[in-house]
Amino acid sequence: MTYNYKNRHSHINIRKKSLSIVKKINKLAYNSTFVYPLVIKDGQGCYLEDIDGEQYLDFTSNIASCPLGYNHPELKKIIKKYGDVGAHKIAGQDFYCEEHCQLAEKLLSISNSNSKVFFINSGAEAVENAIKLAYRRKGPLPGIACINAFHGRTLGALAFTFSKDVQKINFPELPVKRIKFCISDNEPEIDLINDIASEYKVSFIILELVQGEGGVNVASKKFVNNLNNTSIKYDIPLIIDEIQTGLGRTGRWWTYQHYGIKPSILTIAKALQVGAVVFDKKFEPSKPGVLSSTWGGGSRIDMAIGIKTIDIINKEKILEKVNKSGNFLKKRLNELKNSSDLIMDVRGLGLMLGVEFHKKVIRNKVINRLFTNKLLVLPAGVKTIRILPPLVITDEEMSKGLDIFEKVLKEINN
Repeated sequence: MTYNYKNRHSHINIRKKSLSIVKKINKLAYNSTFVYPLVIKDGQGCYLEDIDGEQYLDFTSNIASCPLGYNHPELKKIIKKYGDVGAHKIAGQDFYCEEHCQLAEKLLSISNSNSKVFFINSGAEAVENAIKLAYRRKGPLPGIACINAFHGRTLGALAFTFSKDVQKINFPELPVKRIKFCISDNEPEIDLINDIASEYKVSFIILELVQGEGGVNVASKKFVNNLNNTSIKYDIPLIIDEIQTGLGRTGRWWTYQHYGIKPSILTIAKALQVGAVVFDKKFEPSKPGVLSSTWGGGSRIDMAIGIKTIDIINKEKILEKVNKSGNFLKKRLNELKNSSDLIMDVRGLGLMLGVEFHKKVIRNKVINRLFTNKLLVLPAGVKTIRILPPLVITDEEMSKGLDIFEKVLKEINN
């Protein structure tokens, strides 16, 4: 969606610098998926500041990439430390560095110690390499992916993405078989995976347990158990995409822990600051060079922040806090749903929540009005708002954001 700032004169009069930058960027660069005319200058805690000095309460965490909010004192020390390091970025698959070793050790300690890890630049590249590992073992057969899935925009990952037409038209695709993403144990398609696996040879199953871009849809436990059991029965690698959900976002280190399963391959990015693929050792290619990257394992500042992020989540018992905060937010949002005929559904896990409206036009209007009231949220799916606040958000900040939400709903209802 695009924010209609031309009709917000009372707000934009004090945002001249921001709008000037927005206009220049739109002239000089491709206007892809910008949600607001917001030009970020700085951040503190759960607030972002634009270049005009306006402060916004952030319920996006920059799409879950800033789990500890902004300007965390311990992360700030890391940045200052690396300010004096000349070789802060190296070709990480050609040269070794200590941070590569430390992050690998830390990551495997909270996922699967009997695995190996491959670092990469981004989430989409993590998916690309997860797919490569599966193909290497099973051959270039079709993969199984879900309707409304989002796994990235590089061509390989995009083949298994099924979110918006604009992302896919006229682009070639790898072979794929699509199944419905079941959110209820009672859906008739819930056993379809068994039929596909018994009839066709496939190379992998790839799945988000909570679809972010697709609308914050939460997979049913029976659906996930069926996929997991089919994966084991037919020896099909199960790739779990935790790029947006991982590192505590849903109240566990990994969302798959809510379901009692263990994936063959795990893709990670965003909160980790770098992309990563964690895979069972049996998937390790027998020859070097099958997986490679110029910068994978070489962004030393990002890896150091990833290491410290894991330490802080552990030390400050943030997983417990996420569960409490998520329950608080969900309860209040359901109260708003019950008092407003605009909202159709509230769903999610931990601090990854979706508020679905009856109409897309209402959803967009709510997002725009929230922005003018200094609260940042994101669109998802067709008519859903995605709420992803920093994991360190306080009760006071949640209440403030919810009060703004309630005010906007009342304004639109009147």
